[in-house]
Amino acid sequence: MDEEGARINFNYNTSTSDSASGSDKSDRTPFFNEDFVMFPFWKTNMYSHIIGIDDELWYIVEEGVQFQNMDEEGVVNIANWKLFTAEQKKQFKKHHKVKSILTKSISHSEFLKIFNKSSVKFIWDSLCSTYEGNEQVHEAKANLLVHRYELFKMKEDEDIETMFARFQTLVSGLQVLKKSYTVPDHVRKILRSLPVKWRPKITVFQEAKNLKDVTLESLISSLRSHEMELQVDEPAMKIKYVALSSTKIPFKTLKAKEVELGEEETTEDGSDEEMTLMIRRFQQWARKNNNFSNRSSGSRSSSSKDKKEEQLRCYNCNKTGHFIADCPESSLKDKGI
Repeated sequence: MDEEGARINFNYNTSTSDSASGSDKSDRTPFFNEDFVMFPFWKTNMYSHIIGIDDELWYIVEEGVQFQNMDEEGVVNIANWKLFTAEQKKQFKKHHKVKSILTKSISHSEFLKIFNKSSVKFIWDSLCSTYEGNEQVHEAKANLLVHRYELFKMKEDEDIETMFARFQTLVSGLQVLKKSYTVPDHVRKILRSLPVKWRPKITVFQEAKNLKDVTLESLISSLRSHEMELQVDEPAMKIKYVALSSTKIPFKTLKAKEVELGEEETTEDGSDEEMTLMIRRFQQWARKNNNFSNRSSGSRSSSSKDKKEEQLRCYNCNKTGHFIADCPESSLKDKGI
Protein backbone atom coordinates (compact mmCIF):
# COMPACT_ATOMS: atom_id res chain seq x y z
CA MET A 1 0.00 0.00 0.00
CA ASP A 2 1.44 3.40 -0.97
CA GLU A 3 1.74 6.41 1.31
CA GLU A 4 -1.35 8.15 -0.11
CA GLY A 5 -3.48 5.05 0.39
CA ALA A 6 -2.37 4.67 3.99
CA ARG A 7 -3.07 8.32 4.94
CA ILE A 8 -6.16 8.98 7.05
CA ASN A 9 -7.41 12.54 7.09
CA PHE A 10 -8.63 13.98 10.42
CA ASN A 11 -12.00 15.76 10.56
CA TYR A 12 -11.64 18.50 13.16
CA ASN A 13 -15.31 19.48 13.02
CA THR A 14 -16.46 16.10 14.32
CA SER A 15 -13.20 15.21 16.08
CA THR A 16 -13.17 11.89 14.19
CA SER A 17 -11.23 10.57 11.27
CA ASP A 18 -12.85 9.92 7.93
CA SER A 19 -12.46 6.20 8.54
CA ALA A 20 -14.63 6.55 11.65
CA SER A 21 -17.38 8.69 10.15
CA GLY A 22 -20.02 6.45 11.66
CA SER A 23 -18.92 7.18 15.25
CA ASP A 24 -21.11 8.68 17.94
CA LYS A 25 -22.24 12.28 17.41
CA SER A 26 -21.20 13.05 21.00
CA ASP A 27 -17.57 13.29 19.71
CA ARG A 28 -18.39 16.44 17.76
CA THR A 29 -16.88 19.76 18.77
CA PRO A 30 -19.14 21.54 21.30
CA PHE A 31 -20.67 24.62 19.71
CA PHE A 32 -21.03 27.86 21.66
CA ASN A 33 -24.36 29.68 21.16
CA GLU A 34 -23.11 33.05 22.56
CA ASP A 35 -25.13 32.67 25.76
CA PHE A 36 -23.43 34.04 28.89
CA VAL A 37 -25.15 31.46 31.08
CA MET A 38 -23.99 28.55 28.93
CA PHE A 39 -20.38 29.69 28.61
CA PRO A 40 -19.05 27.81 31.70
CA PHE A 41 -20.71 24.64 30.41
CA TRP A 42 -19.22 25.09 26.93
CA LYS A 43 -15.80 25.92 28.38
CA THR A 44 -15.75 22.71 30.41
CA ASN A 45 -16.83 20.64 27.41
CA MET A 46 -14.15 22.22 25.21
CA TYR A 47 -11.48 21.35 27.75
CA SER A 48 -12.58 17.69 27.84
CA HIS A 49 -12.94 17.59 24.07
CA ILE A 50 -9.44 18.96 23.35
CA ILE A 51 -7.75 16.89 26.04
CA GLY A 52 -9.45 13.82 24.59
CA ILE A 53 -7.84 14.49 21.21
CA ASP A 54 -4.36 15.41 22.43
CA ASP A 55 -3.31 16.71 25.82
CA GLU A 56 -0.56 18.82 24.22
CA LEU A 57 -3.24 20.74 22.34
CA TRP A 58 -4.72 22.08 25.58
CA TYR A 59 -1.25 23.17 26.69
CA ILE A 60 -1.07 25.29 23.52
CA VAL A 61 -4.47 26.84 24.34
CA GLU A 62 -3.47 27.69 27.91
CA GLU A 63 0.16 28.73 27.44
CA GLY A 64 0.20 29.73 23.79
CA VAL A 65 3.03 29.49 21.26
CA GLN A 66 4.72 32.20 19.25
CA PHE A 67 6.38 31.91 15.86
CA GLN A 68 8.47 34.50 14.05
CA ASN A 69 7.02 36.29 11.05
CA MET A 70 3.44 35.13 11.85
CA ASP A 71 0.79 37.63 10.67
CA GLU A 72 -2.39 38.68 12.54
CA GLU A 73 -4.28 35.67 11.19
CA GLY A 74 -1.56 33.25 12.35
CA VAL A 75 -0.23 32.57 8.86
CA VAL A 76 3.48 32.09 8.07
CA ASN A 77 4.61 32.26 4.44
CA ILE A 78 6.41 29.34 2.88
CA ALA A 79 9.81 31.00 2.96
CA ASN A 80 9.67 31.56 6.72
CA TRP A 81 8.16 28.12 7.29
CA LYS A 82 11.18 26.49 5.64
CA LEU A 83 13.35 28.19 8.25
CA PHE A 84 11.52 26.36 11.10
CA THR A 85 13.17 23.43 12.79
CA ALA A 86 11.45 20.04 12.82
CA GLU A 87 10.14 20.67 16.37
CA GLN A 88 8.85 24.13 15.41
CA LYS A 89 7.03 22.68 12.40
CA LYS A 90 5.44 20.08 14.68
CA GLN A 91 4.29 22.74 17.19
CA PHE A 92 3.07 25.01 14.38
CA LYS A 93 0.96 22.17 12.99
CA LYS A 94 -0.55 21.38 16.40
CA HIS A 95 -1.24 25.06 16.98
CA HIS A 96 -3.35 25.29 13.85
CA LYS A 97 -5.04 21.98 14.62
CA VAL A 98 -6.39 23.24 17.95
CA LYS A 99 -7.07 26.68 16.45
CA SER A 100 -9.25 25.03 13.83
CA ILE A 101 -11.16 23.12 16.51
CA LEU A 102 -11.76 26.29 18.51
CA THR A 103 -12.84 28.50 15.61
CA LYS A 104 -15.26 25.85 14.38
CA SER A 105 -16.93 25.88 17.81
CA ILE A 106 -18.02 29.53 17.44
CA SER A 107 -20.05 31.40 14.87
CA HIS A 108 -18.55 33.62 12.16
CA SER A 109 -19.96 36.75 13.80
CA GLU A 110 -18.34 35.78 17.10
CA PHE A 111 -15.04 35.13 15.31
CA LEU A 112 -15.12 38.63 13.78
CA LYS A 113 -15.41 40.19 17.27
CA ILE A 114 -11.97 38.84 18.20
CA PHE A 115 -9.31 41.48 17.61
CA ASN A 116 -6.17 39.32 17.60
CA LYS A 117 -6.66 36.02 15.79
CA SER A 118 -3.00 35.09 15.35
CA SER A 119 -2.83 32.73 18.32
CA VAL A 120 -5.33 30.22 19.68
CA LYS A 121 -4.50 31.54 23.15
CA PHE A 122 -5.55 35.06 22.11
CA ILE A 123 -8.83 33.68 20.76
CA TRP A 124 -9.49 31.68 23.92
CA ASP A 125 -8.60 34.58 26.24
CA SER A 126 -10.82 36.93 24.23
CA LEU A 127 -13.83 34.63 24.61
CA CYS A 128 -13.20 34.20 28.34
CA SER A 129 -12.83 37.95 28.83
CA THR A 130 -16.05 38.66 26.94
CA TYR A 131 -18.25 36.10 28.64
CA GLU A 132 -16.65 35.88 32.08
CA GLY A 133 -15.55 39.50 32.45
CA ASN A 134 -12.84 41.02 34.58
CA GLU A 135 -12.41 40.49 38.31
CA GLN A 136 -15.04 43.10 39.23
CA VAL A 137 -17.64 41.55 36.93
CA HIS A 138 -16.64 38.11 38.22
CA GLU A 139 -17.28 39.18 41.83
CA ALA A 140 -20.62 40.80 40.91
CA LYS A 141 -21.79 37.59 39.20
CA ALA A 142 -20.67 35.55 42.20
CA ASN A 143 -22.62 37.76 44.62
CA LEU A 144 -25.70 37.51 42.43
CA LEU A 145 -25.51 33.71 42.39
CA VAL A 146 -24.99 33.60 46.15
CA HIS A 147 -28.11 35.74 46.59
CA ARG A 148 -30.09 33.40 44.32
CA TYR A 149 -28.77 30.41 46.26
CA GLU A 150 -29.92 31.84 49.59
CA LEU A 151 -33.40 32.62 48.19
CA PHE A 152 -33.77 29.32 46.34
CA LYS A 153 -37.22 27.74 46.81
CA MET A 154 -39.04 24.84 45.19
CA LYS A 155 -42.08 26.08 43.25
CA GLU A 156 -45.55 24.75 44.09
CA ASP A 157 -46.11 23.32 40.58
CA GLU A 158 -42.58 21.90 40.33
CA ASP A 159 -41.48 18.30 40.76
CA ILE A 160 -38.28 17.14 42.46
CA GLU A 161 -36.53 16.45 39.15
CA THR A 162 -37.10 19.97 37.81
CA MET A 163 -36.24 21.60 41.12
CA PHE A 164 -32.97 19.66 41.40
CA ALA A 165 -32.01 20.55 37.82
CA ARG A 166 -32.41 24.25 38.65
CA PHE A 167 -30.43 23.78 41.83
CA GLN A 168 -27.58 21.99 40.02
CA THR A 169 -27.34 24.79 37.45
CA LEU A 170 -27.07 27.32 40.26
CA VAL A 171 -24.43 25.28 42.11
CA SER A 172 -22.40 24.78 38.91
CA GLY A 173 -22.34 28.55 38.36
CA LEU A 174 -21.10 29.05 41.93
CA GLN A 175 -18.36 26.46 41.47
CA VAL A 176 -17.15 28.13 38.27
CA LEU A 177 -16.98 31.45 40.11
CA LYS A 178 -15.21 29.75 43.05
CA LYS A 179 -18.11 30.37 45.45
CA SER A 180 -18.86 26.76 46.25
CA TYR A 181 -20.67 25.31 49.28
CA THR A 182 -20.24 21.96 51.01
CA VAL A 183 -22.52 18.97 50.37
CA PRO A 184 -24.18 19.28 53.83
CA ASP A 185 -24.94 22.93 52.95
CA HIS A 186 -26.67 21.77 49.76
CA VAL A 187 -28.63 19.10 51.65
CA ARG A 188 -29.89 21.60 54.24
CA LYS A 189 -30.71 24.15 51.55
CA ILE A 190 -32.82 21.68 49.56
CA LEU A 191 -34.71 20.62 52.69
CA ARG A 192 -35.41 24.27 53.56
CA SER A 193 -36.57 25.00 50.03
CA LEU A 194 -39.36 22.37 50.02
CA PRO A 195 -43.03 23.51 50.29
CA VAL A 196 -45.17 23.17 53.43
CA LYS A 197 -46.68 19.81 52.41
CA TRP A 198 -43.19 18.28 52.68
CA ARG A 199 -42.80 19.24 56.37
CA PRO A 200 -43.60 15.74 57.77
CA LYS A 201 -41.07 14.17 55.41
CA ILE A 202 -38.42 16.76 56.34
CA THR A 203 -38.93 16.09 60.05
CA VAL A 204 -38.67 12.32 59.66
CA PHE A 205 -35.61 12.64 57.41
CA GLN A 206 -33.78 14.95 59.82
CA GLU A 207 -34.51 12.69 62.80
CA ALA A 208 -33.47 9.50 61.01
CA LYS A 209 -30.35 10.80 59.25
CA ASN A 210 -27.19 12.64 60.13
CA LEU A 211 -27.21 15.40 57.53
CA LYS A 212 -23.40 15.53 57.46
CA ASP A 213 -23.34 11.99 56.05
CA VAL A 214 -26.16 12.44 53.51
CA THR A 215 -25.24 12.74 49.83
CA LEU A 216 -27.27 14.72 47.33
CA GLU A 217 -28.01 11.54 45.39
CA SER A 218 -29.49 9.75 48.42
CA LEU A 219 -31.51 12.84 49.38
CA ILE A 220 -33.00 13.28 45.92
CA SER A 221 -33.73 9.55 45.71
CA SER A 222 -35.62 9.69 49.01
CA LEU A 223 -37.53 12.81 47.94
CA ARG A 224 -38.50 11.22 44.61
CA SER A 225 -39.84 8.17 46.43
CA HIS A 226 -41.92 10.36 48.74
CA GLU A 227 -43.10 12.42 45.77
CA MET A 228 -44.54 9.29 44.14
CA GLU A 229 -46.44 8.53 47.36
CA LEU A 230 -47.84 12.05 47.38
CA GLN A 231 -48.94 11.68 43.77
CA VAL A 232 -50.77 8.43 44.65
CA ASP A 233 -52.50 10.02 47.66
CA GLU A 234 -53.37 13.28 45.90
CA PRO A 235 -56.51 12.00 44.02
CA ALA A 236 -57.89 10.56 47.27
CA MET A 237 -57.27 13.84 49.05
CA LYS A 238 -59.09 15.72 46.29
CA ILE A 239 -62.09 13.34 46.50
CA LYS A 240 -62.18 13.75 50.27
CA TYR A 241 -62.08 17.51 49.95
CA VAL A 242 -64.88 17.49 47.37
CA ALA A 243 -66.95 15.21 49.65
CA LEU A 244 -66.44 17.51 52.64
CA SER A 245 -67.30 20.53 50.56
CA SER A 246 -70.43 18.88 49.17
CA THR A 247 -71.81 18.19 52.68
CA LYS A 248 -72.22 21.91 53.17
CA ILE A 249 -74.18 22.38 49.95
CA PRO A 250 -77.32 20.26 50.70
CA PHE A 251 -78.09 22.25 53.87
CA LYS A 252 -78.05 25.52 51.96
CA THR A 253 -79.91 23.94 49.08
CA LEU A 254 -82.63 22.51 51.36
CA LYS A 255 -82.97 25.81 53.12
CA ALA A 256 -83.36 27.57 49.80
CA LYS A 257 -85.96 25.00 48.73
CA GLU A 258 -87.89 25.51 51.97
CA VAL A 259 -87.96 29.24 51.34
CA GLU A 260 -89.14 28.64 47.77
CA LEU A 261 -91.94 26.31 48.95
CA GLY A 262 -92.99 28.79 51.63
CA GLU A 263 -93.15 31.52 49.04
CA GLU A 264 -95.30 29.38 46.76
CA GLU A 265 -97.74 28.54 49.57
CA THR A 266 -98.13 32.14 50.72
CA THR A 267 -98.34 33.72 47.29
CA GLU A 268 -102.14 33.55 47.17
CA ASP A 269 -102.88 35.36 50.44
CA GLY A 270 -99.53 37.08 50.87
CA SER A 271 -100.85 40.50 49.92
CA ASP A 272 -103.73 40.27 52.45
CA GLU A 273 -101.39 39.27 55.26
CA GLU A 274 -99.02 42.06 54.45
CA MET A 275 -101.87 44.58 54.47
CA THR A 276 -103.17 43.24 57.81
CA LEU A 277 -99.70 43.38 59.30
CA MET A 278 -99.25 46.95 58.15
CA ILE A 279 -102.62 47.96 59.66
CA ARG A 280 -101.77 46.33 62.98
CA ARG A 281 -98.41 48.06 63.13
CA PHE A 282 -100.04 51.39 62.28
CA GLN A 283 -102.66 50.92 65.00
CA GLN A 284 -99.97 50.09 67.53
CA TRP A 285 -98.06 53.17 66.53
CA ALA A 286 -101.20 55.30 66.67
CA ARG A 287 -102.10 54.06 70.15
CA LYS A 288 -98.64 54.79 71.43
CA ASN A 289 -98.73 58.20 69.82
CA ASN A 290 -102.19 59.02 71.27
CA ASN A 291 -101.19 57.96 74.78
CA PHE A 292 -98.15 60.17 74.60
CA SER A 293 -100.13 63.11 73.24
CA ASN A 294 -102.81 62.65 75.90
CA ARG A 295 -100.24 62.54 78.67
CA SER A 296 -98.47 65.56 77.33
CA SER A 297 -101.69 67.54 76.75
CA GLY A 298 -103.00 66.58 80.21
CA SER A 299 -99.86 67.73 81.88
CA ARG A 300 -99.90 70.94 79.90
CA SER A 301 -103.58 71.70 80.78
CA SER A 302 -103.07 70.96 84.48
CA SER A 303 -100.03 73.15 84.63
CA SER A 304 -101.84 76.00 82.87
CA LYS A 305 -104.78 75.59 85.22
CA ASP A 306 -102.48 75.77 88.24
CA LYS A 307 -100.93 78.89 86.85
CA LYS A 308 -104.35 80.52 86.39
CA GLU A 309 -105.41 79.65 89.89
CA GLU A 310 -102.10 80.96 91.22
CA GLN A 311 -102.77 84.23 89.47
CA LEU A 312 -106.36 84.44 90.96
CA ARG A 313 -105.21 84.53 94.60
CA CYS A 314 -107.00 86.70 97.16
CA TYR A 315 -104.71 88.58 99.51
CA ASN A 316 -107.50 88.98 102.09
CA CYS A 317 -108.28 85.35 102.76
CA ASN A 318 -105.20 83.99 100.99
CA LYS A 319 -107.37 81.69 98.90
CA THR A 320 -107.25 81.16 95.16
CA GLY A 321 -110.02 81.55 92.62
CA HIS A 322 -110.91 85.20 93.26
CA PHE A 323 -109.49 88.59 93.87
CA ILE A 324 -109.74 90.65 97.07
CA ALA A 325 -112.61 92.72 95.63
CA ASP A 326 -114.66 89.57 95.26
CA CYS A 327 -113.57 88.04 98.55
CA PRO A 328 -116.70 86.78 100.39
CA GLU A 329 -115.04 87.19 103.78
CA SER A 330 -114.50 90.92 103.27
CA SER A 331 -118.14 91.33 102.23
CA LEU A 332 -119.28 89.55 105.39
CA LYS A 333 -117.14 91.82 107.56
CA ASP A 334 -118.63 94.89 105.92
CA LYS A 335 -122.07 93.62 106.69
CA GLY A 336 -121.11 92.99 110.31
CA ILE A 337 -121.73 89.31 110.22
